[in-house]
Amino acid sequence: MTAIDHLVSERQALILSELHAKGRVLAQKLARDFAVSEDTVRRDLREMAARGECERVYGGALLPRGSTRPLVERIAEAPDRKALLGAAAATLIEEGMVVFFDAGSTNLAVVRNLPADMHITAVTNTPAIAAELVTRPSTQLILIGGKIDPAVGAAIDATALRQLDQIRPDLCLIGACGITADHGLAADVYEDAVFKRMAAAAARRTLAAATNEKLTHAAAFQVMPLSSSLTLVVEADADAALVAGIAAGGATILRAGPADTNALLKSATP
Repeated sequence: MTAIDHLVSERQALILSELHAKGRVLAQKLARDFAVSEDTVRRDLREMAARGECERVYGGALLPRGSTRPLVERIAEAPDRKALLGAAAATLIEEGMVVFFDAGSTNLAVVRNLPADMHITAVTNTPAIAAELVTRPSTQLILIGGKIDPAVGAAIDATALRQLDQIRPDLCLIGACGITADHGLAADVYEDAVFKRMAAAAARRTLAAATNEKLTHAAAFQVMPLSSSLTLVVEADADAALVAGIAAGGATILRAGPADTNALLKSATP
């Protein structure tokens, strides 16, 4: 491998890292960041698309549709940010509730922020979340089984769907891959979206916690539209315009932050 080839591979690895973190990249911004021409970036994106690492769109690239990163990798990312989201979302879970915990690294952070002695019935299709809950004597745990999807990190097959059909939770803590004002909550994997859609439809209310990058990620498969039955927990510095657009769809917004500064926003004003 030549020195030039080495520089190209390093640049493409950094582009791929940003793509996984944000869900999309812009050629113009990448050109500025790497101090190269936009033609060079577009060539990088063509080569990455040929390897199946991205999907080229006008002006940049997206993650390939129908793909997601393994849950074990996502758990290790941005733990402090997810812990703040988890702490805020955990305040919305009440004693005595039946709660469905969907797959998701931020949902795992929610579970870790629940009081150890809280009495709830917890239902989950995610072994990592079940492992956190099984040690809590006050929690009645119901584990939905089936074949575990290695990327999603949960059971989402026909067996899991049949078991989910028997449950009507008070609250569904959904793990959305993307949340936008136009399309609501969405997932990157079709089968995962089907499972999430069924879980959300069965519950009285839906709760989702989202890092900033999810508010700009156009995931391929819709889970549910925005509505008054959805509460969305976002980061304290989430983009005001994006949050206002989501709130205008009827969702209640909670900005995460220190416990004494969290504030529920029930209007379109972020």
